[in-house]
Amino acid sequence: MKLGVNLSYLDAVQVSQEAERLGFDLAVVPEGFRADGATVLGAVAAATTRIGLASGVFQLPGRTPAMTALTASTLDTLSGGRFRLGLGVSNPDISEGWHGVPFRRPLARTREYVDIVRRTLAREPVTHQGEHFRLPPEGCTASPLRLFSEPVAERLPIYLAAVAPGGLELAGEIADGWLGAFSPPDELPKTMESLRAGRLRAGLPLSGFEVLCGIPMALGSDVEAAAAPIRGYLSHFLGMGNRGRNIYVSLFERLGYGPETGVIHERMAAGDPHGAAAAVPAGLVDRISLLGDQDRVAARMRAYAEQGVSTLVISPFGGTTDERIQILRVAAAALGRAGLAA
Repeated sequence: MKLGVNLSYLDAVQVSQEAERLGFDLAVVPEGFRADGATVLGAVAAATTRIGLASGVFQLPGRTPAMTALTASTLDTLSGGRFRLGLGVSNPDISEGWHGVPFRRPLARTREYVDIVRRTLAREPVTHQGEHFRLPPEGCTASPLRLFSEPVAERLPIYLAAVAPGGLELAGEIADGWLGAFSPPDELPKTMESLRAGRLRAGLPLSGFEVLCGIPMALGSDVEAAAAPIRGYLSHFLGMGNRGRNIYVSLFERLGYGPETGVIHERMAAGDPHGAAAAVPAGLVDRISLLGDQDRVAARMRAYAEQGVSTLVISPFGGTTDERIQILRVAAAALGRAGLAA
């Protein structure tokens, strides 16, 4: 199993350089409430030479397929062929509230989007007349979409983020890998079953398909204290928008935390983020995180590797850059202690 790091835009360059020195395979840049992903990826590409780069994830409603293909091709060229394209449909509040894009039939939208991006990256002249995208629009005589840049990779890997079974099956069917989050090892057999179903539908083997699992990590001899900073991170996701349409609420309900997610969402809606964070059970945090000392982290890494995770993407929860870098050092040492390092 390989290691990746989920970067913050504030110290992405410093942390990615140390991750590269430690032998991490991948630097993943998120996109959301604080920063776009492409700008940070460009900075990291310029500051590193070996570590792989991935968007984690570019949000489909915020970019046309053509712009995504152009950005991916540019990043692949600037990084010397190190870029992997992570895509996600986002959630109703971002799609509709930020971008004005209806959040309807997200799987069908994703299928069309990935098809257009793949053909564009192959430098084909692309036309598409689908439910969600019409290139060019009916009655328009514009030239077909065509990319004239030259990506280094012959086939640029595309990863899809997904949490529900339908999205997981789609990822298995049309993508080269899955970007997961909040997935405890005991739930991964169900995830793998859905990914495998998608691969079978496409007539493809599961071997060679990348399984990337994002996981928070915090250090400390007191596991409950180590969980504290991650509580606010989880309550943010669980408190977003309408509870019935919140994909993370649905995910944690499936994990058995229905009553708890209700309290967290209510407190966030009432403007009480501290109360919402306090309502996140320490056991929930521990279940989806790497907490504790090196030995405890190593044991958890083994559990993920045993379930078929190919890359564990660490989100280091430290208050300073130095603390986040120390978490990466412990993660690298724990991977070796677990007998998983290359």
